[in-house]
Amino acid sequence: MTKITSSKAQSTKTKVIRTLPALRRWREKFRGKSVALVPTMGALHDGHISLIDAARAANDVVVSSIFVNPVQFNNPDDLARYPRTLEADCQLLEAAGCDVVFAPSVADMYPTPPAL
Repeated sequence: MTKITSSKAQSTKTKVIRTLPALRRWREKFRGKSVALVPTMGALHDGHISLIDAARAANDVVVSSIFVNPVQFNNPDDLARYPRTLEADCQLLEAAGCDVVFAPSVADMYPTPPAL
């Protein structure tokens, strides 16, 4: 079993943003600040948390995306079986000091469905 730890703890709840327009509005508040993005597909592990730690150390604000991208799977069964652990992932990101989780839907990321 993997033990996930972080050198940074955050006392406030990590915000979850679900749409691109909401993310853009949120980003406007941080003009002039450095914002790091740690993209993931969720099912977080120690490697992800180390990236959050590095982003936190080098930037003012840290965002992690959690998006299971259907175009990355050539087998629909693999896509269906991919773990989706948003609540647990958000808890880990909060403990690691991530400021925002961007967790969009497939429809938001691909308004016109991609050919799979």
